[in-house]
Amino acid sequence: MNHDALENMKARRSCRAFLPDMPDREKIAAVCEAGTWAPTGHGKQSPIILAVTDKELRNRLSTMNASIWNSLKRRRGETTAPEGFDPFYGAPVVLVVLADRQRPTYLHDGCAVLTNMANAAEAVGLASCWVHRAKEEFESEEGRQILKDLGIEGDYEGIGHLILGLPAKTVPSPLPRKADYVRWVE
Repeated sequence: MNHDALENMKARRSCRAFLPDMPDREKIAAVCEAGTWAPTGHGKQSPIILAVTDKELRNRLSTMNASIWNSLKRRRGETTAPEGFDPFYGAPVVLVVLADRQRPTYLHDGCAVLTNMANAAEAVGLASCWVHRAKEEFESEEGRQILKDLGIEGDYEGIGHLILGLPAKTVPSPLPRKADYVRWVE
C-alpha cells in the first residue's frame, strides 16, 4: 500500500495566502504532468491545461475572475469583494483546466485533472487552491479572445483554476471527517 500518496491526500489543504516567489518550473511541470494522468471518459483526454506563469495574463485572469465573483455576489444580494481583490490570493501560478464540451464526460474529466494536480502539488511541496469561475471567464468575449490568441480552437469550457505557489502562512489543519462519510453496503 502506498501510504505516502494517502498521507499527501490527507495533508492537502486549500491555501489562500501565497508568497510572490515563482516556484521551480520542475515542480510546476510535475503538477501538470499529474493532471495528464487523471482518469478521463473512455481515455479520450478531453481536458487541456494552461500553465500560466506570465504575470500579465495571470493578472488579467484575476481581474476577470474578481469581476465575475462580484457580479454573482450582487445577484445574490451579498457583499462584494473590495476593489483590487485577487481571487488567486497572490499565487504566481494559475493552472487553468479547460475541457472539450463535445465529450460527454468533459466536466468530470476536468475535475479529475484538477484533483490530481491538487494532490500532486502537496506531494511536491507546493500550496494550492481550486478556484472556480473559469467557465464564466472563458465564455466571455475576452476569454474567447485569450484562447484564440493562444491558438486554442474548439468547444472548450473552463472547468477551474488550480493556483500554485509557496504559502505565505501556515495552512490550517483539516476538519475532522464526518462520521457518516462512508456508508458500507454489505
